[in-house]
Amino acid sequence: MNFALQDSLKLLPDYLVSTHSVLTSEDLFILVQKLGISIFIGILIGLEREHSRIKDGKIFAGIRTYPLIAIFGFSAAFLTSLTSVWVYISFFAGFAVLVVSSYIAATKDGRLGGTSEITSFLVFILGSLVFWNFIILAAIIAVIITLFLSLKIQLHSFVGKISAEDLFATLKLAVITIIILPLLPDKTLGPLDIINLRLIWYMVILVSGISFIGYILIKTTGKQKGTSITGLMGGLVSSTAVTYSLSRKSKIDSALSDNFAIGVILASTVMYIRVFIVISVLNFSLLSLVGLPLVLFTIIGVIVSFILNKRVQNNEQSEIDLKNPFELKSAIIFGGLFGVIIFAAKAAQVYLGTEGVYAASTLAGITSVDAIVLSLAKLAKDSLSDHIAVQGILLALISNNIFKAIISYSLGDTIFRKKALLGLILITVVPVGFLIFTLI
Repeated sequence: MNFALQDSLKLLPDYLVSTHSVLTSEDLFILVQKLGISIFIGILIGLEREHSRIKDGKIFAGIRTYPLIAIFGFSAAFLTSLTSVWVYISFFAGFAVLVVSSYIAATKDGRLGGTSEITSFLVFILGSLVFWNFIILAAIIAVIITLFLSLKIQLHSFVGKISAEDLFATLKLAVITIIILPLLPDKTLGPLDIINLRLIWYMVILVSGISFIGYILIKTTGKQKGTSITGLMGGLVSSTAVTYSLSRKSKIDSALSDNFAIGVILASTVMYIRVFIVISVLNFSLLSLVGLPLVLFTIIGVIVSFILNKRVQNNEQSEIDLKNPFELKSAIIFGGLFGVIIFAAKAAQVYLGTEGVYAASTLAGITSVDAIVLSLAKLAKDSLSDHIAVQGILLALISNNIFKAIISYSLGDTIFRKKALLGLILITVVPVGFLIFTLI
């Protein structure tokens, strides 16, 4: 048998490798199962295409055609396994001619865009992948395709709300990362042998990525959802920045002070989720000690916010002043801050012991919870005790909340101060209690 993809044959049942074997009932059952999966994939995508078409409008393929395309791809793969790879190429080429011809005819009628045609090619390939035993992969791709197709309006709306500055900032960071990252040495440097430039940049991308998700959510839906939800999303970017922005706004528009205070509390609650994500990525084993407390802190914050929100009569809209976290300047500043803090934490551990780690965590938590959490999670993998790392993380969270309380008191109006301070105290008491418990 002249089959070019010889490595793929190792994944196939024996009856597909030999052209002389006879299909048993068990082999036939497996084939029918795979065919059924291919048809289901075609139906899934066909349903979405049929549902999303304009009323009385024409589409290239729908609920009937896509399952047939999947069967076509499945059959092409099956016949190829019995003959030659050229059979598959011929089937695919013939199908391509059909699709391209249909696209040309559609453009003459004034229809632009080739989403359905591209989807048809993908469904053909998915049918083949199912036959080749890549069933899970085919199913995942099918779900992703359906998701993209069904989110047409949302995706177009998303693009419309992203400014040129946001796009250029993101592209610059991406280009710099592609160029710089391979050049950065993947080894520790410095007097304490702790600074790893490639790791630092990886952490910049991780934290910036988490922040960017919140930034995009605010850009796309924040203004329509009210201050509370905007504050919740802003917590993914920076709870300190949200606190600063809303504190100042409370003096400008005191009628919304209650809403602004709840926004601060929600943003501070999301800080615990950010920490959970960062630790799970960098040092998953540390979650066994701090994961459950972080979930508890989050639940407490949500409950406090809910109770305070019940007493608020309005939920007006207000924008939060936040910068794109993918700006190159912001990324470089965070990278430098992370490098300084991880060096300071290591130096404190070496020269001052446990007390030094606690002091470094408390001070660093004021400026950047992310940087000190990353530093302690990294040190816990190398030389620092897990328990000390957890205690340091708790101290950083507590000091950051205290710093936000100071910002709220200094910049906010009277009503805002009361609500914000009350909420921040309530969501800080639990971490303080847990810290005391770990120290006993």
